[in-house]
Amino acid sequence: MQTYLVEETDDSVTIAFKDANITFITPLMKALYDDENVELVRYIDKHPELEDRRLYVKVKSGSAKDAIKKASDAVADYYSMINE
Repeated sequence: MQTYLVEETDDSVTIAFKDANITFITPLMKALYDDENVELVRYIDKHPELEDRRLYVKVKSGSAKDAIKKASDAVADYYSMINE
């Protein structure tokens, strides 16, 4: 799976996932929802065979990229503990 930046503003970011499935995106969205600095999380899935899945994240302050990194780390840590 590859991720790439689609659009970035001062308080938001849209990233896309090439060859991703919802199994990864769902826990990432949950971790973002749990972050009180995140104002909005939107999952965009038009047609899986024609366009990559996207995630839009808007933050109250700071960097949306940092919020995604923090959420990704939380998901990775959670699944690492399960496999121990």
